[in-house]
Amino acid sequence: MGKKGDLSNFERGMVVGARWAGLSISQSAQLLGFSRTTISRVYKEWCEKGKTSSMRQSCGRKCLVDARGQRRMGRLIQADRRATLTEITTRYNLLLRHSDGRVMDPSCLVTTVQAGGGGVMVWGMFSWHTLGPLVPIGHRLNATAYLSIVSDHVHPFMTTMYPSSDGYFQQDNAPCHKARIISNWFLEHDNEFTILKWPPQSPDLNPIEHLWDVVERELRALDVHPTNLHQLQDAILSIWANISKECFQHLFESMPHRIKV
Repeated sequence: MGKKGDLSNFERGMVVGARWAGLSISQSAQLLGFSRTTISRVYKEWCEKGKTSSMRQSCGRKCLVDARGQRRMGRLIQADRRATLTEITTRYNLLLRHSDGRVMDPSCLVTTVQAGGGGVMVWGMFSWHTLGPLVPIGHRLNATAYLSIVSDHVHPFMTTMYPSSDGYFQQDNAPCHKARIISNWFLEHDNEFTILKWPPQSPDLNPIEHLWDVVERELRALDVHPTNLHQLQDAILSIWANISKECFQHLFESMPHRIKV
């Protein structure tokens, strides 16, 4: 019989993610090992109140799986309906954290090969005018790796697109972005473009998250899915190159409203 008592915040997030992904109550119960009554109750609470932590756990404690986490969970479940609970949890943790436990840079996409395991991480940027570089990176984006991206990709892109030095570069507050070697590099080049100040605790404002959603949807829609890492990387690069200008320009147009809200 499935679990009926209070669930952890993470477990409640998985329930919402499963239902958001389109699984029925019975399918969600079978996947997660909870009772149908529990699945129904947690999802009903979320729909009515947006409540994803139990009353017992909510006093002064931050929810471990926020709305964005629930959407990510749903996308993982949609991508592979046959995945086990353990596999989904592992993939979710890979999306959120590096091997050293720090929160992952939202300007990166991590995706896996459904058939053989393993994953690809890429870093990307874009402007109003055009998509920027999409850079395959290793299993970890630390300050040293990010410095290479900034000097080899961000710098030439910004100086080419904004030769009058009137461009703004946006990055969030991921640890590798705030490292001293990165801050020093930007300080040395502050006459070429400006770093946009970014509020703390606001990863959902990063517009590139929506482009990663586009890439993930297109990957799932492929007639022939990648079966190895090389094919997966090629597919991601191809999808990125074919994102329409209307798509990423719309993200720019939506920013004033999103910041205001």
